Amino acid sequence: MSSIFTKIVNGEIPCYKIYEDDKTLAFLDIHPESKGHTLVIPKNEVDKIYDLPDEDYAALMDTAKKLSKNMEKVLGARTLWKVVGTDVPHAHIHLMPLDETWEYGRTLELTPDEFEKIRAKLCYN
Repeated sequence: MSSIFTKIVNGEIPCYKIYEDDKTLAFLDIHPESKGHTLVIPKNEVDKIYDLPDEDYAALMDTAKKLSKNMEKVLGARTLWKVVGTDVPHAHIHLMPLDETWEYGRTLELTPDEFEKIRAKLCYN
């Protein structure tokens, strides 16, 4: 059965997309811990990050690095990387700007308009 992330990759579930290339997709987390909390995923559905083929692992890391630098530039906040590995059975990295909205374990309630404004700021081409 496809993970929720594969359904997002396939366009079956909408997302606030930040970035996409042939190997990776990045989108805003709908339960953000800070404004700009982004998920970076490989398009290839593999449960654990350490089981990804080397090429997909490298692409995932390259995308996370690129988006983190952009996030810092655009939002002026250091970016925390978090790999949990248990919440969704599809390898992914959380990128979270460490700004005044971040508090460990707390999630923010954002409106669709707020998500869209953040997405527009972070959109990377």
